[in-house]
Amino acid sequence: MKITIGSDHGAVQLKEEVKMVLKEYGDVEVKDVGTFGTDSVDYPDIAEKVCGDVVSGKADRGIVLCGTGIGISIAANKIKGIRCALCNDVFSAKMCRQHNDANVLAMGGRVMGFGPAGEIVRAFVEGKFEGGRHERRVNKIMALEK
Repeated sequence: MKITIGSDHGAVQLKEEVKMVLKEYGDVEVKDVGTFGTDSVDYPDIAEKVCGDVVSGKADRGIVLCGTGIGISIAANKIKGIRCALCNDVFSAKMCRQHNDANVLAMGGRVMGFGPAGEIVRAFVEGKFEGGRHERRVNKIMALEK
């Protein structure tokens, strides 16, 4: 699995922790599109880079991070083909994969501890879409882009 990850300046530390969690998976290839320091950057630019890889097929999934996760998740969901879920707990991360086939995970570096973030990332990486009745609903979500 290929995952592209990116953060603004408010979540650089969380991004590094998430990358360490992703190293647990021998079959996960991670691409980091920045930012790499604490100088201010605009989270829509990061969302565009991560989600561009997802919609083009260069990445299977994406992870986007900002201070709260809110702004970057909103930006990500403006990109056609993206189903970004802002998750602050493991149950939501499981459901975003099982029921919504989310292809991008968002979290906030200023509101999320490293331990819980790791568990959320594991749920997102390991989660499988259940299809069935959920597929009909995901198709309706995607039809809203038209």
